[in-house]
Amino acid sequence: MRNRHLIPCPKSEAVTQDLIQPGGRPPVDEPDAHGQAALLLTESLLHMLVASRRLTNAQAVDVVHSAAVVKVEVAEAAGESANRMLESLALLNRMEDSFRADEPFGSI
Repeated sequence: MRNRHLIPCPKSEAVTQDLIQPGGRPPVDEPDAHGQAALLLTESLLHMLVASRRLTNAQAVDVVHSAAVVKVEVAEAAGESANRMLESLALLNRMEDSFRADEPFGSI
């Protein structure tokens, strides 16, 4: 049976085979694939809710801001490194900025 993907995988099979061999490790500087997919899905869902007028931009900003507050609490409780926490907060800040940019001036 052929391996079916919704989206073609950009990595070659040779690279994938190297990574699954004992001792094979993904490059350190690549973002976490699960985290990337989750973030894209979440941001897309929020934009869809705003576009369908089930959520306002201000409410979307509040959701993202709440996620940032929770991120800090969870990171501190788990002893996460400051750098990792700051990377996560930077991503959430960019998402929040994208909703603020869509809102008429001065309304948020």
